[in-house]
Amino acid sequence: MRTKYQDLIEQTFEWPQQEFSTEDSELLWHDIPVMEIIKQYGTPLKVTYLPKISEHIQKSKRMFNVAMAKVDYQGDYHFCYCTKSSHFQFVLEEALRNDIHLETSSAFDINLIETLEEEGRITKDQFIVCNGYKRAQYTENIARMINNGWTNVIPVMDNREELDLLMEQVNPDNANPVKVGIRIAAEEEPKFEFYTSRLGIGYKEVVPMYKNYIQNIPNVELKMLHFFINTGINDTAYYWNELNKAVRVYIQLKKICPTLDSLNIGGGFPIKNSLSYAYDYEYMAEEIISQIKQICKAEGIEEPHIFTEFGSYTVGESGATFYSILGEKKQNDREKWFMIDSSFMTTLPDAWAINKRFIMLAINNWDHDYERVLLGGLTCDSDDYYNSEQHSNAIFLPKLKNDTPQYIGFFNTGAYQESIAGYGGLQHCLIPAPKHVVISVDANGDWNTRLFAKEQSYKSMLKILGY
Repeated sequence: MRTKYQDLIEQTFEWPQQEFSTEDSELLWHDIPVMEIIKQYGTPLKVTYLPKISEHIQKSKRMFNVAMAKVDYQGDYHFCYCTKSSHFQFVLEEALRNDIHLETSSAFDINLIETLEEEGRITKDQFIVCNGYKRAQYTENIARMINNGWTNVIPVMDNREELDLLMEQVNPDNANPVKVGIRIAAEEEPKFEFYTSRLGIGYKEVVPMYKNYIQNIPNVELKMLHFFINTGINDTAYYWNELNKAVRVYIQLKKICPTLDSLNIGGGFPIKNSLSYAYDYEYMAEEIISQIKQICKAEGIEEPHIFTEFGSYTVGESGATFYSILGEKKQNDREKWFMIDSSFMTTLPDAWAINKRFIMLAINNWDHDYERVLLGGLTCDSDDYYNSEQHSNAIFLPKLKNDTPQYIGFFNTGAYQESIAGYGGLQHCLIPAPKHVVISVDANGDWNTRLFAKEQSYKSMLKILGY
């Protein structure tokens, strides 16, 4: 009878997988023995595997360029990294090795990008797409970049007032016109609590906004139409309908605005959230490009350059979080709790806030019998747990043995978790933020680790609190 944890995984999923395998009953992640990292740094532990970032950027570039070649698409493809997914220096450094552009969301993003330029990591000719609802500080920072000679800054207008604020601060003697975009307020899926996105300009208002306002402002060029679907890029009637509507608005604008030449389809490529995950990225890229090409050709309009803003897709699968099991608690005849040495609420806030799924696997003891469990965090909050409602299936882990520690890993946690949890600040119940280790691979294929951040100290928390 096959009752070991290894048996369970092999019978339930295709195994091994590209990034996962086992050796001597212990997990390998990208051929790295995870137990070696845990023995060196302990748990709880955040890890970033840098090569995955470049891998996904290059994959996206390849897919869209191949899709364009197949239909003789005349526009160019531009990959933008969505900085809000992870602002860490090591993430941006790795991403920028791949000849990409950047997308911003707030005022301090601009300061970050100016720092990257001062360090020689980007140039003033790279595209900087500025999204978000823009307050005075944000428009002031954007204007400073334009005045300082950044040639491809494109503030995407969320409302008319933003352009007024911006032009008040742009030097009228600049040699180049100010390039701007307009964001379409997409219609949401029927299951949403509201019908139309709060961000952007309604479909019917985009063309009038250009005709009655933007085209009358000296030294301003409309270059980009932007749209984004909250639920991501999926092969659904809803997505294709919204893409069709956006392209037709682009065509209407292009007929009266010769400077318009780019369509930004935002982000939304999903990432792997289970071992049975399936998504045809190549098909989606080819279908997007094909549909845009067909609609433009039918209307006699030149195809636009395509921009994407992939954040989670770029950095999500580079991250992992490791915990140890402190002990078990059997609360009734059916429910057994494994208690981790940290908190889900503070280290994986998406799991608590939006029931986001992550890949969860045992790190060691794959030769032990398995059992069904619930996972509990250290805070006193009743919501600090991870169970089958968040996970795609019931949670099964190796049975605990008194003389053997048990470690578990959550994978593809590299996007948003630190910023949402408030990295470096206060944590719920004063649970400290874990260590963070960065893994790189050299030219010989050898992997190396470095400690990016120590575990948060009680002194740093007390200082924030005024003690």
